[in-house]
Amino acid sequence: MITKKICFIVVFLSFLFGANAQKIDKQGGNTDKVYYVKIETAYGDIVVKLYNETPKHRDNFLKLVKEGTYDGVLFHRVIQNFMIQGGDPNSRNAKKGEMLGNGELGYTLPAEFVPSLYHKKGALAAARQADQVNPEKRSSSCQFYIVQGEKWDAEKLKRVETGMGKSFTKEQAEVYATLGGTPFLDGDYTVFGEVVEGLEVVDKIAAVACGPMNRPLEDVKMKMTIIEK
Repeated sequence: MITKKICFIVVFLSFLFGANAQKIDKQGGNTDKVYYVKIETAYGDIVVKLYNETPKHRDNFLKLVKEGTYDGVLFHRVIQNFMIQGGDPNSRNAKKGEMLGNGELGYTLPAEFVPSLYHKKGALAAARQADQVNPEKRSSSCQFYIVQGEKWDAEKLKRVETGMGKSFTKEQAEVYATLGGTPFLDGDYTVFGEVVEGLEVVDKIAAVACGPMNRPLEDVKMKMTIIEK
């Protein structure tokens, strides 16, 4: 009887510490599975990594991808040197010139602001309604944008810090100066992923000709799939 109890305890502890070992590496970092999503467009493919530090946005995005919510919808708002935005369900089969950007799925997500996740070029972030009607800065259920941005030297970045009450680490300042981004959005919109392949595709889409409301004159459709790694 005692032997059986000892065996049970050993097995239980092995399971307990084995499970924890899968989540915590030697440096104490989180090693949960990292998810990647491929966004296919006529201009090429974009692969994004989803951050585990923003689990609500990660899980919601994965759910919508699995359900095919994004298949056939458009990058409906494109501004060069700023960002490309998509995910409006109303954009699927939308007529030419139709105003887009108000489509939702009936819910919002609580903001998940993480200081170390910022608006560098290639950042994947959630769109949302303006502060006046959304003081909690809750995210759209489905609309997102990918940052193109521009490069920011120390003087320009200092003006953002002074004028908007933001602060940037040395690392962030270096990235904004060399890679670029949209630092003025930090802390106001949830960043929940980043482009790991296809930044040149973001540039191509950002450069397309647009009409009213920054909608591309020729539709830029997307299709998404989860990449198993």
